[in-house]
Amino acid sequence: MKKIISVFMIIALVFAFAGCSAASNGSSKSTSAESTTSKAESKTKNGNQSTNTASGGKSLVVYFSRTGEQYGVGVIEKGNTAIVADMIAEQTGADSFEIKPKEDNYPTSYSELTDYAKDELNDNARPDIKDTVQNFDSYSTVYLGYPIWWGDMPMICYTFLESYDFSGKTIVPFCTHAGSSDAGTQSKIQSAVPNADVMEVLAITGTDAQNDQDSVKSEVKEWLDGME
Repeated sequence: MKKIISVFMIIALVFAFAGCSAASNGSSKSTSAESTTSKAESKTKNGNQSTNTASGGKSLVVYFSRTGEQYGVGVIEKGNTAIVADMIAEQTGADSFEIKPKEDNYPTSYSELTDYAKDELNDNARPDIKDTVQNFDSYSTVYLGYPIWWGDMPMICYTFLESYDFSGKTIVPFCTHAGSSDAGTQSKIQSAVPNADVMEVLAITGTDAQNDQDSVKSEVKEWLDGME
């Protein structure tokens, strides 16, 4: 009888030990799963932080644009370059700054404006700008917009480039034109600010800026997406 009782006691102890072992293994697996989830969440958070840091820095859209009579579009109330500048600012969330002359002597008729622009080019003029950009150092990317005048940027755009320190900044140029495309202005900007990184120019015809804005908006989006 004692032997039978002893056998039953041994069997009970074996089952009790097996139950404890199973519970212990289950607890270990649960802790391991929680640890993996924690690492995954940490990796995701770190990844987001890394992305935000990489894209850090504010952006500024700077542009010079004219209204009045313009080639191929007649008399306009909003300049060709201003239209593209607003699209870029809207799609990037960048701040905007319009380059305005301190003394606006630019003619409103197209033929007179071209003569005036040619004189400025021949004189290598540097027209004064009315306002200044506040906290320019806080911007890491500057979108620079301008019309093409006589195969170059308007001289007042050089005034702007020479008025600030562009060291370490990225300049993203865009222009409007009547058939000359960007007229090699990327290299001219790079020469003016050698310490900046100057990207390729987005060139939009003035007629498209005025009359085909849906197409231009799509082109701007594709251009911006290509830089990401």
